[in-house]
Amino acid sequence: MERLCGPELPFWVANQTLHTDSPDLPECFQLSVLSWLPCVYLWLACPPYIFYVQRNNMGYIMMSVLNRVKTVFALLLWIVCWADLFGTFHELHQGDTRPPIYFVTPLVVGITMLLATFLIQFERLRGVQSSGILFIFWFLSVLCAIVPFRSKILQAKSEIPDKLRFITFYLYFSLVVSQLILCCFNEKPPLFSNVDTDPNPCPQSTAGFLSTMTFWWFTSMAIKGYKNPLEAKDLWSLNKRDSSEEVVPKLLKEWDLEQIKAHSAEIRSTQALYSKPPPAGESNHVGGENSPEEVEVLLSKKRTPKKPSFLRSLIKAFGPYFLIGSAFKLLQDLITFVNPQLLSLLISFTKQKEAPTWWGYALAFLMFFTAFLQTLILHQHFQYCFVTGMRLRTAIIGAIYRKSLIITNAAKRTSTVGEIVNLMSVDAQRFMDLTTFLNMLWSAPLQIILALYFLWQNLGPSVLAGVAVMILLIPLNAAIAVRTRAYQVEQMHYKDARIKLMNEILNGIKVLKLYAWENSFKEKVLEIRQKELNVLRKTAYLGALSTMAWTSAPFLVALMTFAVYVTVDKNNILDAEKAFVSLSLFNILRFPLNMLPQVISSVVQASVSLKRIQDFLSHEELDPESVDRNNTDSSVTVVNGKFTWAKQDPPALHNINLMVPQSSLLAVVGHVGCGKSSLVSALLGEMEKLEGQISIRGSVAYVPQQAWIQNATLRDNILFGKAYNEQKYRSCLEACALTPDLEVLPGGDLTEIGEKGINLSGGQRQRVSLARALYNEADVYLLDDPLSAVDSHVAKHIFDHVIGPEGALQGKTRILVTHGISFLPQVDNIMVMVEGRVSEMGSYQELLQQNGAFAEFLRNYSLEDIIEDEATVDLIDEEEDFPDDVLSNHTDMVDSEPVVEAKRKFIRQISVISGDLENPRSKSVRRRLCSERKHAEPDPEKKLPKVEKLIQAETTETGRVKSKVFWEYAKAVGPLLTLFICFLYGCQSAAAIGANVWLSQWTNDAAQNMTQENVSMRVGVYAALGITQGILVMVSSFTLAMGNIGAARKLHYALLDNKFHTPQSFFDTTPIGRVINRFSKDIYVIDEALPSTVLMFLGTFFSSLSTMIVIVASTPIFAVVIAPLTFIYVFVQRFYVATSRQLKRLESVTRSPIYSHFSETVTGSSVIRAYGRRDAFVLMSDVKVDDNQKSYYPGIVANRWLGVRIEFIGNCIVLFAALFAVIGKDNLNPGLVGLSVSYALLVTMSLNWMVRMTSDLESNIVAVERVKEYSETKIEAPWEVEDKKPSPDWPSQGKVEFLDYSVRYREGLDLVLKNLTLSVVGGEKIGIVGRTGAGKSSMTLCLFRLLEAAGGEITIDGVKISEIGLHDLRSKLTIIPQEPVLFSGSLRMNLDPFEKYNDGEVWKALELSHLNKFVSNQPAKLELECSEGGENLSVGQRQLVCLARALLRKTRILILDEATAAIDLETDDLIQSTIRTQFEDCTVFTIAHRLNTIMDYTRVLVLDKGQVAEFDTPSKLLSKRGIFYGMAKDAGLTQ
Repeated sequence: MERLCGPELPFWVANQTLHTDSPDLPECFQLSVLSWLPCVYLWLACPPYIFYVQRNNMGYIMMSVLNRVKTVFALLLWIVCWADLFGTFHELHQGDTRPPIYFVTPLVVGITMLLATFLIQFERLRGVQSSGILFIFWFLSVLCAIVPFRSKILQAKSEIPDKLRFITFYLYFSLVVSQLILCCFNEKPPLFSNVDTDPNPCPQSTAGFLSTMTFWWFTSMAIKGYKNPLEAKDLWSLNKRDSSEEVVPKLLKEWDLEQIKAHSAEIRSTQALYSKPPPAGESNHVGGENSPEEVEVLLSKKRTPKKPSFLRSLIKAFGPYFLIGSAFKLLQDLITFVNPQLLSLLISFTKQKEAPTWWGYALAFLMFFTAFLQTLILHQHFQYCFVTGMRLRTAIIGAIYRKSLIITNAAKRTSTVGEIVNLMSVDAQRFMDLTTFLNMLWSAPLQIILALYFLWQNLGPSVLAGVAVMILLIPLNAAIAVRTRAYQVEQMHYKDARIKLMNEILNGIKVLKLYAWENSFKEKVLEIRQKELNVLRKTAYLGALSTMAWTSAPFLVALMTFAVYVTVDKNNILDAEKAFVSLSLFNILRFPLNMLPQVISSVVQASVSLKRIQDFLSHEELDPESVDRNNTDSSVTVVNGKFTWAKQDPPALHNINLMVPQSSLLAVVGHVGCGKSSLVSALLGEMEKLEGQISIRGSVAYVPQQAWIQNATLRDNILFGKAYNEQKYRSCLEACALTPDLEVLPGGDLTEIGEKGINLSGGQRQRVSLARALYNEADVYLLDDPLSAVDSHVAKHIFDHVIGPEGALQGKTRILVTHGISFLPQVDNIMVMVEGRVSEMGSYQELLQQNGAFAEFLRNYSLEDIIEDEATVDLIDEEEDFPDDVLSNHTDMVDSEPVVEAKRKFIRQISVISGDLENPRSKSVRRRLCSERKHAEPDPEKKLPKVEKLIQAETTETGRVKSKVFWEYAKAVGPLLTLFICFLYGCQSAAAIGANVWLSQWTNDAAQNMTQENVSMRVGVYAALGITQGILVMVSSFTLAMGNIGAARKLHYALLDNKFHTPQSFFDTTPIGRVINRFSKDIYVIDEALPSTVLMFLGTFFSSLSTMIVIVASTPIFAVVIAPLTFIYVFVQRFYVATSRQLKRLESVTRSPIYSHFSETVTGSSVIRAYGRRDAFVLMSDVKVDDNQKSYYPGIVANRWLGVRIEFIGNCIVLFAALFAVIGKDNLNPGLVGLSVSYALLVTMSLNWMVRMTSDLESNIVAVERVKEYSETKIEAPWEVEDKKPSPDWPSQGKVEFLDYSVRYREGLDLVLKNLTLSVVGGEKIGIVGRTGAGKSSMTLCLFRLLEAAGGEITIDGVKISEIGLHDLRSKLTIIPQEPVLFSGSLRMNLDPFEKYNDGEVWKALELSHLNKFVSNQPAKLELECSEGGENLSVGQRQLVCLARALLRKTRILILDEATAAIDLETDDLIQSTIRTQFEDCTVFTIAHRLNTIMDYTRVLVLDKGQVAEFDTPSKLLSKRGIFYGMAKDAGLTQ
């Protein structure tokens, strides 16, 4: 330095700088270090930056005023520097020699200013709107110029020695400051950028450097979200670089390269093996040199073929961006360790009483500055990581979606739709979660090493004692984690069992009410719940332990280290500096040590996911070339085709030869499973082609056997991406017989069709599928049995208008797979298939004459067809009365029996079907609707609009959660317990503060007299306080867990109890899903999510509180700052919580469409490919993913935004704690300074978490509100009324009277039964008949009081049923319901849930109900497990089980709600005969659908519109020739 500055200008003078009260830096130092620092920075940063900008060109920006001013100022700066230089030369000329530094510095600075000028223009041409590099440069320049600025003024007080440099410097300074200010403004966006075209662009792309660093650009959304809840339209569109259209191709490109590499490597390795391929003949015969199997073995021995690595393609695609984040992380890790060093300087400063005060201020501001820098860098790192995670998810979902559209059928078999959806949801999510932590893999060890290094410097080898404790705690934490995982699995098991049971109970709630079985099932649910809570309690014990380990770890480590340090050597004295610096280092250590195990486990999980995704993406793909598209004369040709579904399976089709001339109609017939559908698939290219060739001329339309319907409007399903043409569309609907259906759909052709076409009947779905093909004018039509799902007259209409020689498709080539024989005479050619081969082919007449397989096929089917035609005649008028599918399905089923008799029965049964085939739930809804309309309404679809009114929209809460809900939860925990928990938390914080205060006292010992005598006392008390804290932590978290579990038990019990007491009408108007959701999702939140949130919230709240207390106690003036900081804190927190809560909701709402659209696509992939709509579907999926990411991205940024702001408040606390310590240093001992500042350094973390927890608490506490809402719905009458209990043998006669009885379903609806008066003597058999909706079922529901009277009353044996308890009434009546409902459990449980009867009685009942043979053949006998809904018994057997239930109860009054067509006649006869014999002396009411069953009853009651129309013996009613006679005549029972 001496050479540069010369001897007169020393580089460093200690007395001028450090040890005075007004410090100044020597001129040499100012000219060299301070001037060169910004220049060195700019030259180092420039090359990589220029390279980066060159790579990411954004287009160019027009010259603006701002840009011109910046450039002019930069040039002026350059001129100023040159002026300086020329001044020096001028002086040299004058003979006044200056040291070389005066030449070097202006030169260096001048050239750097030119570089800055170049950068300003370069960035403009490359579209950079705001430059971080230059901002930092100008900032550094201003910082460095402040010192000379001050010293030049100090010098000028006496006189200005060097006028020229004085002027140039102030010019320089003002220009640099103005450049810094200008740098804060943004340029306009580049030309032709998407910002101009986007309706709602994300402000990030145009945000300046400062705004990007502090996430200021997000503020607009935070304000919007605070004013009113965000909606989807408020969200910014996704940045181009994060959208599917950029991200997915990037990954796919890398993945394709990987596959090509792996493939070529494989070829190379096989070539090396087969240097001389064996001749074909030899290797095939068995004893040959290498039989193919041996070759396989050889191959596998040499080397396993190299698999393409998905990981490598991910790294290539997303690695570079992620590395920027890692660079930030590295910086942040290094800066973390600056603050403990500054703290030690600060403490030593307070010890030296004569040190200049500016040191203290400098240290305080330095601490603030480093903490702030650390905040900014950390959040940049997180931003990069989260965005990488988001892109990974987008890319993986995109790749999987694209792949799922082209995998072969063999590959599809290996992974179910559910599994593939899991790949998308779970596995992609795992990657996303991993990226945020991935840097911890190298960062954690780095932090640990650095911390240990500094600790060693501080305390020497005694550190090892502390480290040993940490290492010992790791296995403890790991063991706890393993146990917790095991408990979680067990608890999931119980939860699933409970939800499954609840699902069944809610589905069969009506039956439970009718049989008065609620208590038995309630006990079952509570039993499972108890087990579940026991597991939860065990988890809570473990949780309390791990919380203790987590909070006590830093303390134990400190204790061990300090104890060892002071006892090892008498000269070791624990002073404040050592103690508190070590504490802050231990606190830094705590995070990486806890994170490492988590990171490692999530890496393991992600590697499993990686393998699964890689396997899926490596599946075989369909060969797009297997079908030749540009071909010869005829329309469809197959030559020597041999096809299989999977390479390893035997071929499904053998030597197929087929030529279909242009515009002809070919019918393909054959038995079930002979390969008809396979042939269609082969023509579509869906099967593996082993040999031969296929060619098809022109485009293809395909109607699959099972119609594939999208979740879209009916019109979209038919248009399928083609433009809408009114006339063509109408004619398609007309031809496919869809016009009448449109009238009954609530929104016509704009009705939203549910998933899998749930709100269309089978026949309608098939017709929509056909209409789609018809609308999509293709050249070749492949129709896979489109007529089987519709009934015969519709089939005829469709054949005539669409498929047949006169239909809309004449002139197209059609291949029709069919079972219907009536159409065969009208087709051009028939191809008969037998076991995968073509057995005959020719026209109808030709084949009949050949008398081969076809003729036999006709003989089998024709009889049926003739009958079917007769049936059709009777059915035409009734056709609308039953779902389309009934008839045709049965025809398919009976095709191989000797059928005539069965067929006759079947027809008889079908002719009296009424439309009640829906599931029990919708049925009760529909039945009510019919009765509202008061007349029969055959077609179920017409009632849909009304049903929608019935079901109220679910309420979602928006905005803030009411404090009442918190109070509700506190009440459920128990108010006293709540207070006690808070008290425990307070004690625990007090103990922690106590321990640290004690430590600061202990360190002051050292300062006073350097004594050693009371070491053991100091260590002892410190240990006692710390261990007390640990125990209190454990007790408090444990008490909290107990309180939470108690609350969970109470809330669940209240919900369950209320749901069993809720009247039936509630279940008819509320979708089951909604109730189940309360039992699953909301109870889960109360069980698991809420407790942990509350725990974290209390922990962070009390730790923030104790920090404040400590700082205020040591420097009371700090209290002044608390108020404004708290205000800012609450302000930021309110903005964040409102916005983030709504963003979370939007994110979860937009997530499910991705998966449902995906599973829909997988099921319909063959249709999508056939119509060539693959790209359109890929686009749809991309849009859905982008929509989801649109609400996810602001969610991430919201967390960053919050983090920067909250940590800024935390940094202010550090600043003020340090400042006030400096101000009051004369009456503060070093121990207290150390205490308050080290507490302040900890506070940022707790503040940040506290906001997050508040937000989570608000989202989770909503569950309590939702459960509460359903625990307080209106309940039905009490189950037992003590003072009105009927006598045990009631009813002894079974006499039933209705007196002027009326009833309605719900408030505000019309009466269903009006003023009914009738009396039935005990033992009578009454048949109840009437049209649909006449009130037959309502009458039985009234007997059971599922409906309460609107007027009048019913008495049984003189007891008014409205006065006794519901269970007392219902247990004395028996019903055999229409739909037999069974619950999963043993058969015994289904017959007798209360175990009132012994086995003998149960067997007797089974014998009488003709089930004993079936049951005794089962190995488990009575313990036979019934699956959910009794799926493993046939419908007839289920009905017999219901009969057995009735026989067991054997009450005086029996109600038989006769089943509709669900039962075969045989079972029906069994039931009737049993009832005649077993219930001779009982009163029996039968709701009859088939009149022949009640012809021998004592009396028949005919209801019409809710009133008694006729009531007399059957014979009298027939002679009256009234309504009953008309019904009998329709049924063919009278002439």
